Amino acid sequence: MSSSFPDFQSTESLYAELSELIEKLPNYKYGKFLERSLRALARIAKEEIERLDWKILSACLEDMERAFRIFYPYRHIRKITVFGSARICPNTPEYNLAVEFARRVAELGFMVITGAGGGIMQAGNQGAGASKSFGLNISLPFEQGANPFIAGDHKLIVFKYFFTRKLFFLRESDAIALFPGGFGTLDESFECITLSQTGRFGPLPVVLMDVPGGNYWHDLNNFIHKQLIRRGLISPDDTSLYTIADNVDVACAAITSFYRVYHSSRYVKDLYVIRLKTELSDAAIKYLNENFSDILVKGKIEKSRALPQEIGDETFNLPRLVLHFNQRDFGRLYQMISTINQLGAGAQESEHPEQK
Repeated sequence: MSSSFPDFQSTESLYAELSELIEKLPNYKYGKFLERSLRALARIAKEEIERLDWKILSACLEDMERAFRIFYPYRHIRKITVFGSARICPNTPEYNLAVEFARRVAELGFMVITGAGGGIMQAGNQGAGASKSFGLNISLPFEQGANPFIAGDHKLIVFKYFFTRKLFFLRESDAIALFPGGFGTLDESFECITLSQTGRFGPLPVVLMDVPGGNYWHDLNNFIHKQLIRRGLISPDDTSLYTIADNVDVACAAITSFYRVYHSSRYVKDLYVIRLKTELSDAAIKYLNENFSDILVKGKIEKSRALPQEIGDETFNLPRLVLHFNQRDFGRLYQMISTINQLGAGAQESEHPEQK
């Protein structure tokens, strides 16, 4: 390492100065995360990395800063990302279906996120309208202008990197709707399902949409059954990670019903905590234990209030279920969430499934 870099003592002094700086920041609530970030930058500064590395790092942070700032005022509204081909022309059945779907979910109170381009992306912004739309565009050396239904809106975000753009497609979404498309759409569909299957995304509804009677996603589903399930490459339960729909009513029902009773979930140490909009009956809990004990490492599915680690969480007053989930059978977890929504259907349900 070059002698121009700080030695151990000067590094520790720098960390101490960073800690003092963080304490003076106006929002110290998340001080430990600020300190982790600044310490990471300080460690990188010690290394002999290239100018290009710093350009990537700084542009990535700027991408995220811009997106965090624009999404923040809308954090309590559930959002649906619409993926699909940019090559689908207006007034085609697929385009009109995407317009109708976006219009319907916007009327239900959801907001719509698209890639801000043409085709299905344009249809999504057209159907939802600019006031209920986000456009996540990408800066390219060739033409990639925003479609006219989101262009000029303050919720149009231009990213430098595809990976930061994709991060926000997924991070901000409470549902994914995929329409027919090419390699890019198939990449997005398999990535969403893979991240759901591995627990890195969701749980949330993933809807594969086609025109009435269409076979685009059914052909893909046939391939999944013939090649992946038959060969034992995935679990048969993994098909519960997505819903195929050729009808806007079915697609909307798949999304709203997912949040009928289920609200959200998180891990607290080794416990999986499921937040609910309404408390389940003792009989419902018994039914869950009888039918989903296979996904438990130990113990039972139990009712709970918020845990001590959740003090200050905005969902603090919601009832909960806690379980020692095996963190492997996510297809079965999705089946359990569906069952929870059915078991709690007779209770007082939220009138606004689109609000977090």
